[in-house]
Amino acid sequence: MKTTKFAYYLNKFFTVYLPNTNGSTPMTIDSYRYAFILFLTFMEEKGTPADSIEISDLTYHTILEFLEWLQAKRKNSVATRNQRQAALNSFISYLMYEFPDYLFEFQFILGIPIKKAPQKEISYLKTEGVKLLFEQININTKSGFRNYTMLTLLYTTGIRVSELINIKVKDISLHYPATLLVHGKGQKSRYVPLVSNTVKILEDYIVRYGLDKEYRLNDWLFKNHMKEQFKRQGINYIIKKYADLARIKKPDLIPEDFSPHKMRHTTAMDLVDS
Repeated sequence: MKTTKFAYYLNKFFTVYLPNTNGSTPMTIDSYRYAFILFLTFMEEKGTPADSIEISDLTYHTILEFLEWLQAKRKNSVATRNQRQAALNSFISYLMYEFPDYLFEFQFILGIPIKKAPQKEISYLKTEGVKLLFEQININTKSGFRNYTMLTLLYTTGIRVSELINIKVKDISLHYPATLLVHGKGQKSRYVPLVSNTVKILEDYIVRYGLDKEYRLNDWLFKNHMKEQFKRQGINYIIKKYADLARIKKPDLIPEDFSPHKMRHTTAMDLVDS
């Protein structure tokens, strides 16, 4: 079977350009890959199989129709639509230097405006809600104390779940001034200060889990029940469990949509109020 130019350059985009030339993270590449799975599905529905798509099929009207299809058929939010559009724009920008004869059409595609999403009211926990959430954790059990430590770090530092699960023991410095080395988006690292009560909790946690040995420095700071690195879904499950328990007691204090991201909002609002 003859390989189309679209297939050839899409493969090159994912295997060479994104990881090497552009330095994209694996998370970004996965997101872009899923965007193209959806695009191939859309083209199939229009009557063009994946192995028949050509560069000439990448037109302003086709891309615009795909973006509208995402919202109408797939029920994607505006934010998700914009993420898929970013993936396509990255590929189009890459193709501009491979196919300058399509430059005019590609400029039209890149000119499709990002859709503006309606602004939602920021959802976060007030001080009483934070206190109630933490009261649901049984710190007398080993896993409970681990969960308490994880939520404390999320709340007092405002780090993302993806950053939390990538912390290694060696990233923690508990000597004054105590800091946490966080490995964030785009392979960028930063130091985050740790407040005194968080330092005390971390000291207890490290001793309780036997992480105070030199040979444990490269271990993940937090592991799941399988003694493996946590996945984001695992942290989401833990937070939802305690949020559901707290909501039963005082529904008005815990939003229905409370999530790890809302924990970051809570940290930010507490800093504003302080």
